[in-house]
Amino acid sequence: MSRRSFLMSTAAVGASAVAVGGVSLFNVRRSFAQDAMNPADVLAKINVGGYVKKEYRDLYKLADGDELWDPAKDWIRTVDWEKVRGEFAGTTVKFAIGAADMESAADGLKPFEQLSGIKVELVPIPDDSMYDKVLAEFISGNASFDALQFFSPWLGDFAGPGFLAKLDDYAEKWKLPLDDFYDTYRLNYGYFGDKGLYGIPFDCDIQMVHVRPSLLKKVTGKDADTKLTVPTYDEMIRLSAELNKVEKGVAGVGMMGARGFWSTYTWEHIAAQHGVDLFNDSWEPVFNSDAGIKALETILALKASSAEGVAGWGWGENRAAWLGGQLAMNISWQDSGTQATRPDQSRIVGDCLTLYEPRVQIEGARFAPPNIAGSTSCVTATAKNPEGAFLMLAFLTTASIMAMNEANANGVAPGYKSVLKNEKLRSVSQPAAVWADSLDYAWCAPRIPGMFEMEQALGNEINKAIVGQATPKEALDAGAKAWKEIMTKNGFFSDKEPFKYAAVAPATWAGKGKTPPV
Repeated sequence: MSRRSFLMSTAAVGASAVAVGGVSLFNVRRSFAQDAMNPADVLAKINVGGYVKKEYRDLYKLADGDELWDPAKDWIRTVDWEKVRGEFAGTTVKFAIGAADMESAADGLKPFEQLSGIKVELVPIPDDSMYDKVLAEFISGNASFDALQFFSPWLGDFAGPGFLAKLDDYAEKWKLPLDDFYDTYRLNYGYFGDKGLYGIPFDCDIQMVHVRPSLLKKVTGKDADTKLTVPTYDEMIRLSAELNKVEKGVAGVGMMGARGFWSTYTWEHIAAQHGVDLFNDSWEPVFNSDAGIKALETILALKASSAEGVAGWGWGENRAAWLGGQLAMNISWQDSGTQATRPDQSRIVGDCLTLYEPRVQIEGARFAPPNIAGSTSCVTATAKNPEGAFLMLAFLTTASIMAMNEANANGVAPGYKSVLKNEKLRSVSQPAAVWADSLDYAWCAPRIPGMFEMEQALGNEINKAIVGQATPKEALDAGAKAWKEIMTKNGFFSDKEPFKYAAVAPATWAGKGKTPPV
């Protein structure tokens, strides 16, 4: 019985029924406690045998009980489920989710309902209008859901106006292992500047460089090495031209150059290595610098050996070309390195290697692997059951489930140290070792109000340079002007700014003061 159905059943019999409502709800919880499954029995089924695809278990010889995570850091195995049940059994959480994921989410939440006694009602939202629908509900002041997961660049848009609940107290009470998240994910997907914790990191992405060793060997005469084969972006430009001639139908390099945030993300990836900061300490956009221009010139040089039509590529086109064997090198997310090893997804199985980020040989350059995009999990400020919603999100983002997402190569990436450093997990995730090393130096754009709109606007200008309609300087100057206008609209450069730049500066580049691995 959900809390809502209980209240509806008592409403018709008047005030006397309402008077005993608390007792009845208590009885629901006591009854649940008597009839509920033993938490240990439920947790025992949240394992590789039950969650990872059989073909992948067979491929990597995974046993049902293999642990791709550290049980001591896995929240669902350390939280007191009896305490959870005692406080929340019989209540309901409404969870907003993309309509396409509704069925799979319902199946995945059954163990949470068994463990907690909390009923989860899914609120489907069309995937192609998620931002607009969610924002409209927030503005109405009466959102129809308690919790949601969304694209992390939206965090500032939703936290800034007060649409999200602070989670600090819940995280402390239920001992959420925030220290197990890499700093870049904890600070950028969890915290809203210095205002507190507003999210639990969900899909923890990073962009990386992937190569086909067999094709590189035809050019270099050597086996590919994660650090030495493509040590710099200058070398990538040279190699891409050679690789473009090696095999018919295979382009030297692939990347995303479409209008909007796609081309922004490719530019941010390369610009971070050039030493570009997006803002100065007064929030002025400063990326239209010599380093930013050189980064865009690098993209244009790579485009000369890239696949035809790359100026219109987003993630889908890039992924299809890479996994279809049409690229010798690729600049994309980490999942391109995992999915390339799965026979049901890839035509290049056995011929993929993920590299350490190539360096740039100019003054001010740095090793700054780009943490770009990703998703976060949040509770609404108007939630009827905010603590229950937090518990549900903690379940969904726990280390074991995230590790098994990576084993399934479904693109939902773990952000936990205890997962990416796990040797068994690394045996099923080709990029994991380089990925883990890279995260201690990660670069990330701050999650501020307007950031998604800003990256869209900049990408439109960058795309003009990619297709030859603007010079790199013209494109970045126009992008900086657009950013200034959007930021002014959102309260920056006034006494209404959400926080000082110093509040997010440490999160923009985790590698400051550290010796890079390459």
